[in-house]
This record gives sequence, structure tokens and C-alpha cells, in this order.
Amino acid sequence: MSTTATLFLGIFGVLLFASAVAHTLHLTVAGRRPHGVIDNLRDRINAWWAMVGLVALAFAFGKTGVIVLFGLLSLLALREFVTLTHTRRSDYLALALAFYVALPMQYLLVWIEWYGLYSIFIPVYGFLLLPIVAALRADATHFLDRIACVQWALMLAVFCLSHVPALVTLDIPGYEGQGILLIAFLVIVVQSSDVLQYVWGKLFGKRKVAPTLSPSKTWEGLLGGVLSSTALGAGLWWITPFTPLQAAVIAFTVNVMGFFGGLVMSAIKRDHGVKDWGHLIAGHGGVLDRLDSVLFSAPVFFHMVRYLFGAQSTQ
Repeated sequence: MSTTATLFLGIFGVLLFASAVAHTLHLTVAGRRPHGVIDNLRDRINAWWAMVGLVALAFAFGKTGVIVLFGLLSLLALREFVTLTHTRRSDYLALALAFYVALPMQYLLVWIEWYGLYSIFIPVYGFLLLPIVAALRADATHFLDRIACVQWALMLAVFCLSHVPALVTLDIPGYEGQGILLIAFLVIVVQSSDVLQYVWGKLFGKRKVAPTLSPSKTWEGLLGGVLSSTALGAGLWWITPFTPLQAAVIAFTVNVMGFFGGLVMSAIKRDHGVKDWGHLIAGHGGVLDRLDSVLFSAPVFFHMVRYLFGAQSTQ
């Protein structure tokens, strides 16, 4: 049995156990009646079944499958971000370029493995071109605010997220053809950190990290979640080119970045007066609500792996 198949069997086993626990709580605690916390838990677990199934399907198609999947996720995330921003008719051309040129071009560059261009395409050329296009429409009303929102949307939803499928393009000596497992490592570690921070926070959380931005985030939850997920990352070293210690250090780094990603995205939501980015995923909100931690951790993880373990690191 392949490493990928073994990993997904383990994940489905965990989900099966979680479903059984949730069903038991529904019968014993809720008595089959509506219960806010338990119903939310069941919705979240059901959503995880769908998300893991979708990822497994994408993995089955290899590099092309994961690039298409994350390209679609970028499209949905970009739409969610832009929906919350204040734009004017004069911004439509810049938005069209973001959706129909920058996004597909970024993923095309990842697919053809042109690292030298996809690593700077959006943060350099996209960053400069979008305000130029907007300025040519001669609308100065809140210009900086408007164009900054579009730039942020493109950076987070497309550029940062594209680093996840880009992991399959890395040339790592002795690890050829297994880059897809790096995606699994990153997603499992970061997403488990989110879940474990929530669990530890509910059990022991008292001191708020940032009450006005994210009332549910506590120092106890942060510490317990990050350390637990770091231990999980160390335990998953066998699917990576890392040693257990290296896996733990990398997992800790991406978990911390993931936490800050969630905090930053919460600040943006509070600024716009909303609780969730959307309602696409039952129990989770929108795509950005589920991927906020991945957006900040993916580029850091990608470059750590590339520069520490890639072929160029040995040259």
C-alpha cells in the first residue's frame, strides 16, 4: 500500500471515530433534539468528510488535480474577499484582470513549474499593474483604499494559496515524485492546529489573546493547540523528507504563522462588520474562513522546504 493511501486511510479512520462520537452525543446528550454546540459539531464533521473526499479525489489526479483544486479554491476565496470590499465602477477592469488574467496565469506558471516567474508575478507585476489600470479610469475617490483591497485579495487568495500546489513542483533529492505528501503534511498540521486550539480553548481557555478581534482565541488554546499539532507534525515525519526533529520545528513554525493568519483575517472581518467570509461550508463559514491559516503558512512552508531541502540547497 502506498504512503498516500495509508495516510488517507488513517484520516478516514479519524473522521469515522469523530462521526461516531458526534452521533453518540446527539443521542445521549441532545436526546435527538436540536442542540447548538452538538449540531455545529456534526455540521463541521460532515463538512470535513466532504473536504477530505474532495482532496483525496484531487490527489488521485496528481499534480494537475491539486492545481485545478486550489485554482478553484482561489477563485472562490478571491470572490469572497472582493465581495466584502468597497469597489466602484471604475475598479471593474482591475477586478477583471485579477479574476481572468492574474489568477489563471499564476496557476499556469505553477503548472509549468516556472518558479522564477510565479514567485514574483503577482507581488511585482500584479501589484504595479492593478493601480495603473485603476488610475487610468480617473476616479480618485478613496483610491488607495480601493486598490489596496484588490491587491490584498489577489495576494492572499491567489498568490499565497498557490504555494500549496506549488509544493508538488519542488525538486528534493531522494524525495522525487512525492511532493503531494508535502501538501498533506501542511494541510493536516495547520488545520489540526485550528481544531486543537478550539478544543484546548474550550477546555481551559481563560485569557483572551485579542478579545476585540477574535473572542474565541485564548492563550491556553493557542499554546495547547500549537504544541499538540507540533507533536502531530513530528509524528508525520515519515511522509516527508524531514527528520522527526525537523518536522517538529517546521510544524511549529507553520502553526504559529497559521494562528497569525487567522488573527489578521479576523481583523479584516471585524473591520467590515461580519462574522464569516461566507456560508459555503456548513459549520465553517466560507472558503476563507477555512483557509485563513493556510494562506499565511503556505508561502513560509514552501520556502523553508525549498531552501533547506531542495536541490539548490546542495549546490
